[in-house]
Amino acid sequence: MPRIRSSVNAVALPPSSGRPETLPAGVAAEALSDFIQRHPRLFILTGAGISTESGIPDYRDDEGGWKRKQPVQHQAFMADEHLRRRYWARSLVGWPVIRNARPNPAHHHLAELEQRNHIHQVVTQNVDRLHQRAGSQRVLDLHGRADEVLCMHCGYRCRRDDVHEWCSALNPSFSNLSAEHAPDGDADLERDFSAFKVANCPRCDGVLKPDVVFFGDFVPKARVDAAKEALQASDGLLAIGSSLMVYSGFRFCRYASEWGKPIATLNLGRTRADPIADLTLNARIGETLSLVLDRLRPPGSC
Repeated sequence: MPRIRSSVNAVALPPSSGRPETLPAGVAAEALSDFIQRHPRLFILTGAGISTESGIPDYRDDEGGWKRKQPVQHQAFMADEHLRRRYWARSLVGWPVIRNARPNPAHHHLAELEQRNHIHQVVTQNVDRLHQRAGSQRVLDLHGRADEVLCMHCGYRCRRDDVHEWCSALNPSFSNLSAEHAPDGDADLERDFSAFKVANCPRCDGVLKPDVVFFGDFVPKARVDAAKEALQASDGLLAIGSSLMVYSGFRFCRYASEWGKPIATLNLGRTRADPIADLTLNARIGETLSLVLDRLRPPGSC
């Protein structure tokens, strides 16, 4: 599949003079409700911050800095067999966190906004599929989906749970370990991984990889083009729960700015788009969206 020449890599935010003020949810909701009423067909761009209340850890702090080591790089995963052993061993502990996660109120609030025709398209940088589980229909998974695995040689596709069952059967001593959970189905498990047996493709014995865009990889061009087309048809862009440090997501803010479309951000902490945004809201996401729905509800409705 064609890929756009813009990889999933990140930058650092410029130094700031201080932490941004955290707004009361009511104040943020009033401003955001006005933004939505003036721009009713929104392009929503979401990031890890919308899923943390579902128990899925994120990578960055409120200044956009790394909380932990950077995630696995695509080229290293493909080239280094030891790294693949480490990845799949740690995933035996970390993956169930994503698999068993449930949508939190913020996901449900966005699904309701879509039902009320305030959302034209949701583009998420997350790979957890929680928007879909909450009932959102118009969702584009920019970075893929963590619940499916793809063979990098023959294209064989299967459920991630299948691969974990195979890895557990091959490595019974790794099946009941515990460790602190990390983002994207990882876990802070450190031990000797040299004896871990990785499950390869059952069709061609090729390398299996979650169907997600790793850092250093490229987002498929067709996916980016579909998101750009949706942005062009929208009245404005609202970024939620993302520092926008990764260019694959931030690019849509750049496009919106170039095309004269208004931009709003709702995030606990700074974002890379703050200098070009028309509205920046440093506030709690779920609580703010709940109050937004109350303000947008037609008079007399329940």
